[in-house]
Amino acid sequence: MKSMKIMKKAQAGFTLIELMIVVAIIGILAAVAIPQYQDYVTRAKLAKVNVAVESVKTAIALYAQENNGVADITANGWDSLGLAGAPTATEVVSGIDVTAATGAIVATITGVGSPFNGTTVTYTPTVGNSAVTWGVTCSYSTAGKDLTNLKKVVGC
Repeated sequence: MKSMKIMKKAQAGFTLIELMIVVAIIGILAAVAIPQYQDYVTRAKLAKVNVAVESVKTAIALYAQENNGVADITANGWDSLGLAGAPTATEVVSGIDVTAATGAIVATITGVGSPFNGTTVTYTPTVGNSAVTWGVTCSYSTAGKDLTNLKKVVGC
């Protein structure tokens, strides 16, 4: 009898099942990663709100120290704060205003996305003997909205 030789063919690639498992794993990772990434992008945009008002906060703090308070802070316009003019709109803030009587800074959020657009953030100074501290309040419609990031990043 002749011996039969059985030749095995070496595997040349991946099977369909192996490829399907890899695709499923990538899908699961993407389902977790994409929402986290969007959350980080939102937080970064909200952090830009604080950056946008920082120069005005510094100017008001200097004004308060030099003038023993913030009464009539905008009597001479933005020049009294040492600023060349009203801060321009940015990617995330449509406008920044200062309340004359209190020195409060009011910024309206735009460009961050829902549910944050249209939120008004008010930074209110408290003038102490050696420093100016800032309180932060936000006015927004809370109906069914998750504003956790706003509270974490902006502080209201």
